[in-house]
Amino acid sequence: VSLDMVMKAAVAMVMAAAGAEAAGFYSSPVMQLRGGGDRRFLIAGNWKMNPESLDQAKALATSVVETSKSLKKDIDVCICCPHPFLTTSSDICKGSKVEVGAQDIFTEEKGAFTGGVSIKQVKSIGCKYVLVGHSERRHGNIASESNAVINKKVKMTIDSGLVACLCIGETKEEFEAKKNKEVCAKQLAEGLAGVTKEQLAHVVLAYEPVWAIGTGYTASPEIAQDVHKFVRQWLEENYDKATADSVRILYGGSVTPDNVDQLMACPDIDGALVGGASLVGEKFARIMNFN
Repeated sequence: VSLDMVMKAAVAMVMAAAGAEAAGFYSSPVMQLRGGGDRRFLIAGNWKMNPESLDQAKALATSVVETSKSLKKDIDVCICCPHPFLTTSSDICKGSKVEVGAQDIFTEEKGAFTGGVSIKQVKSIGCKYVLVGHSERRHGNIASESNAVINKKVKMTIDSGLVACLCIGETKEEFEAKKNKEVCAKQLAEGLAGVTKEQLAHVVLAYEPVWAIGTGYTASPEIAQDVHKFVRQWLEENYDKATADSVRILYGGSVTPDNVDQLMACPDIDGALVGGASLVGEKFARIMNFN
């Protein structure tokens, strides 16, 4: 099965979802449970290696803060900036609803590690979140991190009192081979090894199918919900139901103003990790104000 065929099927399912919404599917009781109301939506922007200058970063952070002042919903918002922009962005966001996150940390706290950035350093400038295990660091775009390395970063982040946003997700080949759940289960098991249920209060999960990151393709609400439901079931089986119901699971992968409403309507999707659209103030504002 080719990716194009899968995407055509996904588009058909999105259209079917729109019809279901009109029929009241998304307003049904089961779609409104959301873990008994214990999970707050989190919309996080991952700027990646953008923008090009400090002035542009200032303008973008300011735009997010201004939008956050008039949000329709009581949600959490975070921007994950490149390390050179973290201090300035943290200063701009101080006192607002917007938190700041680092895109990565090194596996050691200090020492002779040229180019490394430690958990203590990002904490000292006001970061609350740290992205861990993003596919661009798993699959060779900038690094080739193992689950063992990712697990060490998760535990370092938790131990520091910050929130680790652990990213999981399958490649195009794994998706076409119908191994997406198998891959996610392995990444969860190894990425959360040694993490207790109490420590999961400092963890957010983000399902980001690699084939949908920066490609313009997006997992349909049905595909995304199916995996998110599986992840929550995995948490229940490996921890307990109360823990599973409390952990936030974000969706990431070409989230846009056009698809955010349908995605956020799914009962096990608790927010979004947004890439390219987070770099455009108007688009990110619309995503933060999803319906």
